[in-house]
Amino acid sequence: MANVIAASSGSILNRQESMNSESDIYTWLSQGTALFVIGRYQGAVTRFDKLLKVQPGHVEAWSKRGYALHEMAMYEEAIASFDQALKLDSKYGLAWHGKGIASAKLERYETAIASFDQALKINPADSKLWYNKGYAYNCLFRYREAVECFDRVVDIRPENYRAWYNRGYALASMRRYDEALSSLDTAIAIKRNCYYAWNYRGIVLTKLSRYDESISSFEKSLKCKEDNPEAWYGKACVHGMQGNVEQAIKSLHRAIVLSPNLYRVMAQTDMSFDEIRHRQEFTLLVEPG
Repeated sequence: MANVIAASSGSILNRQESMNSESDIYTWLSQGTALFVIGRYQGAVTRFDKLLKVQPGHVEAWSKRGYALHEMAMYEEAIASFDQALKLDSKYGLAWHGKGIASAKLERYETAIASFDQALKINPADSKLWYNKGYAYNCLFRYREAVECFDRVVDIRPENYRAWYNRGYALASMRRYDEALSSLDTAIAIKRNCYYAWNYRGIVLTKLSRYDESISSFEKSLKCKEDNPEAWYGKACVHGMQGNVEQAIKSLHRAIVLSPNLYRVMAQTDMSFDEIRHRQEFTLLVEPG
């Protein structure tokens, strides 16, 4: 009888330990997820690590751990975590997506695209996947493929102004300026205060020799964000091409004040300023020291 009771007692304890373990796993996963949401990424990783010591085959925890590490800019470690998730479940789309994002951060764009493709096999209607894939193609200067990806994004989510903007960027890079302008106009129609879309719209209009419209576009960008050196530089370029020395110098000065290391160097060789390059005020502004 004593042996029976002991065996029964041991069985109850084992079940109790199992229940406690399952409760801990749920708690650590919930806490890690909550910490991730509020931006406490190290705390999230700690919770996921505790969970994985108890249950190393927990795919979701490995994947969420990868996303937390990514937010901490620990991209290699994030990829390793996503790879662990994928070893356990090769069809876990979130892990493929995360691996692609982390790979892109490391400028491994081909690897990123391959990861996004794996994720798209699982969830072909995910607009974020198409967007990230398009962005990676832009970084590889493969603009035709980028446009195809952004087309898929706006088919799924036509209100995605960032996709319209990046589509415009890719089209302009292929010198398809009228199409690019249309795409940028759509981005701005969706988000009127998107200063960088106004900036790039100004650049495209400059390429089309529509100078008054380009200056207006740069000015609208500056209304959205005054400390915007790209818009000031864009205005300076247009005024320089028009031979308007005073306005070119004024705008270029603002750009250089905001970002001296970039725009002073750019102006030294930018053909937009060839009409005014001989002027003393221009030389004093762009020459070092």
